[in-house]
Amino acid sequence: MTPACLRRQLLLPACLYALSAICSAQQVIVDTGHTTEKPGAIGPAGKREFDLNRQLAIALVTALRTKGVSVTDVAAAGAPASLQARTKDSSGAALFISIHHDSMQQAWLDAGRSREFSGYALFVSASKPYYGRSLDCAKDISRNMLAIGEHPSLYHATPIRGENRPLIDRTLGIHRFDDLVVLKTAESPALLMEVGVLANPDEEPRLATRQFAERAADAIANGIRQCLPAPH
Repeated sequence: MTPACLRRQLLLPACLYALSAICSAQQVIVDTGHTTEKPGAIGPAGKREFDLNRQLAIALVTALRTKGVSVTDVAAAGAPASLQARTKDSSGAALFISIHHDSMQQAWLDAGRSREFSGYALFVSASKPYYGRSLDCAKDISRNMLAIGEHPSLYHATPIRGENRPLIDRTLGIHRFDDLVVLKTAESPALLMEVGVLANPDEEPRLATRQFAERAADAIANGIRQCLPAPH
């Protein structure tokens, strides 16, 4: 083997390692909340949360890939059986994001208060070592949602039993929620997003449209792209 060939052989593992590091630094995991068997919230007109989650997740995966981001679609081959299974491959990823649409407590719905809240909400865990990066991504996503005319829902900050989640940023609709399983088990920066309030009968038709899903997904993808670490 010539000296030149030997140098190339020695450099190849280092190059592959560097490429792998760049890929992991730019890797985003998109989780579709709930499953077909347990679809989550049901809107007043019968729309299932899982179906809306999946529609938006697909649009988000497409938007991220269009922007040059490497994506793992957790529900591509069917939703995982457990919450822990959703985050098992998150180690080394740039971000894990779980997509949901919001409901309200039954007592609130029974009282006829379903129209009182609309908009999105973001949740991060302050108990994880990736809290700072998670919060940065939540802020970037929220700012991009505001830029397209959406607004935060502060329903989960309502001082009632089962809610009352601490607000990290009222203007951006970012809450602290340390006990969410996907946030607790993710081995990367992570956040959960309620994209809209499915329980609101005025919002349900809009949230169910492909146009809304694509528009919101593009805004979320822009926020994610902004918060990703730059490749070296």
